[in-house]
Amino acid sequence: MYILPYTPPYDWPWILGFLRDRAVTGIEQVGENHYSRSLALDGHQGIITVTPHAEKPALVVTLSDGLLPVANLALAKVEQLLDLRLDPTAMLATLGELAAARPGLRLPGCVDSFEQAIRAILGQLVSVALAAKLTGKLAAAFGTPCAGHDGWLLFPDAATLARLAPETVKTIGIPLQRAQAIVTLAQGCVAGTFPLVRPENVELGVKALMTWPGIGRWTANYYAMRGWQAPDVFLPDDYAIKQRFAGMTPATIRRYATRWQPWRAYALLHIWYSSGWQPVN
Repeated sequence: MYILPYTPPYDWPWILGFLRDRAVTGIEQVGENHYSRSLALDGHQGIITVTPHAEKPALVVTLSDGLLPVANLALAKVEQLLDLRLDPTAMLATLGELAAARPGLRLPGCVDSFEQAIRAILGQLVSVALAAKLTGKLAAAFGTPCAGHDGWLLFPDAATLARLAPETVKTIGIPLQRAQAIVTLAQGCVAGTFPLVRPENVELGVKALMTWPGIGRWTANYYAMRGWQAPDVFLPDDYAIKQRFAGMTPATIRRYATRWQPWRAYALLHIWYSSGWQPVN
């Protein structure tokens, strides 16, 4: 058992709900007060489980035996997924009233940037629920069992997906072009050309992502926000955001959002999850 502290406020129920809505069958399980998922790291594999500490501003992490040799790396992945390293003071000051209703909201990251990139592609133009379902079908078709844990799968790695024909990936129920994008991305990861680590200049990094087949502006920005956990990314082309900024073009929305720099990703989440919010002049 390991204890990972955080700087309050931290809205554990909210982030648990965020993960629950996107949970992938076989890879993740989300209960009323816990989050579990499979993980493969440096030749080791197992299950991580996270629960809130009963007394401290901290989360309690349990690792199955298979992950104990890489415990420090696994804990770092948990910190990245749950945004535990953030001191929210500056972010809350910048967002002001926008963050007042949910000051403990954090930016969910990921435990594996490759997995998050694939999930971003599968989430194109579909609901959150359907994206999770498609990701589960991908895991069931091409993932591998997590050794010693019945019913658990490991997300397919880049080498596995890189060897597949797009026509094979298409059988999970996605368009051929999207299947080709997944295979191409996996091949790029194997070759070391796809950017799995946040670049120094995120804006240029997002533009570079958009040169990859099947990755448009929304996918590139969403991956940057979750896969790189870039705090200053905004999605002016997002359907829900365009509804909130009714009558504004994406360019106008982008200009409006500059008031929240360098915390625009957090502003985006607050807008998504604040039903009554409307832009003001």
